[in-house]
Amino acid sequence: MPPRRLSLFAAHGVEIEYMIVGAERLDVLPVADELIKSVAGAYVSDVERDGLDWSNELVAHVIELKTHGPAADLAPLPAAFQAEVGAINRILAGMHARLMPTAMHPWMDPFTETRLWPHDYSPIYQAYDRIFDCRGHGWSNLQSVHLNLPFANEAEFGRLHAGIRLVLPLLPGLAASSPFQDGRATGRLDSRLENYRVNSAKIPSITAAVVPEPIYTEAAYREQVFARMYRDIAPLDPEGILQDEFLNARGAIARFDRGSIEIRLLDTQECPAADLAIVALVSAVLRALAAERWTPLAAQQACPTEPLAALLIDAIHRGEQAPIPEPDYRALFGLTAKSAANVGDLWRHLADELWPAGSPEAGQWRPILDVILEHGPLARRILKATGPAPARDALEGVYRQLCDCLAEGRLFDPRN
Repeated sequence: MPPRRLSLFAAHGVEIEYMIVGAERLDVLPVADELIKSVAGAYVSDVERDGLDWSNELVAHVIELKTHGPAADLAPLPAAFQAEVGAINRILAGMHARLMPTAMHPWMDPFTETRLWPHDYSPIYQAYDRIFDCRGHGWSNLQSVHLNLPFANEAEFGRLHAGIRLVLPLLPGLAASSPFQDGRATGRLDSRLENYRVNSAKIPSITAAVVPEPIYTEAAYREQVFARMYRDIAPLDPEGILQDEFLNARGAIARFDRGSIEIRLLDTQECPAADLAIVALVSAVLRALAAERWTPLAAQQACPTEPLAALLIDAIHRGEQAPIPEPDYRALFGLTAKSAANVGDLWRHLADELWPAGSPEAGQWRPILDVILEHGPLARRILKATGPAPARDALEGVYRQLCDCLAEGRLFDPRN
């Protein structure tokens, strides 16, 4: 018998990616395989730990921490992830290395420093490299948080997919953490997403507009998304190595094999507590949308892709300061045309309404989110600390502070 499907918001699957860097100069260090071997005794792709797992990624300087299956409660996860960060850093210390947070390494040269994972799954990675050339930033220099949310049947899929499409454009306003690339400020708060947005441009159907199409049944999704991608990549992938659900690179991807939707647009933050606070608020908003708290499902599902994709691109550049020009979009969250002028205003409204003072969620998550809502996403705080054109030593100093934040489990304060 197939496993019983979890229903909406019954659990959360959370994955957080981190860079491994040298302890002295913070350059990327491709030793993820040696890290895993040190605890598993062999070059394997996954290590099961107490409640969390470690796994490899495409490149050998990235390690992923993830819940061991769906987690019924988010509340214990910050401490669980922080404990694993500590365990990894203790091992890496013997390799003169440490973990670095944020969504992009600020000065990595992907054309000279990329080393693909050489062990399990290497045929898949080699196929990606042959077709797309994985030395670019959009493949080898991007770290993110993935949030997996379950659905039990097609009706729940349609309800969840509708809400996720509406929320995706807002995510850089909370989570952008990648203002630097090649040692320079890019002018975008979320440089990772800009790279992600174009990394599969050779086959546009893989990423499409990042915000998924308004599709609410499995049959339509398989026909309009999967079949099209597989057809388009087939001339470059005659062995069919990549013709699977994981090829889909939209900002949220349907995993019918797992009964879940995976959200991919959250940048990695400075510590797990910040990542999980953002995850908790995103989940709360999606739960409210699924319950039709502000607008009926039909109105949510009718929202076209184009204005959502345009808002996402603006938020990639401006984060929480991106304006919300569409009154119809505000109305989907129960707002009037004159309220919530920008993405940051909308997040403040949502946090205030869903987590009122005195609620358990406000007690655990609001102290962290209030820093983000008041001072901006991590990318803006990084830029405040570095200035617009920092020298390499100054940039290295700020990212050393960020490594310390990760090791110590605290938020980044640009005033320190």
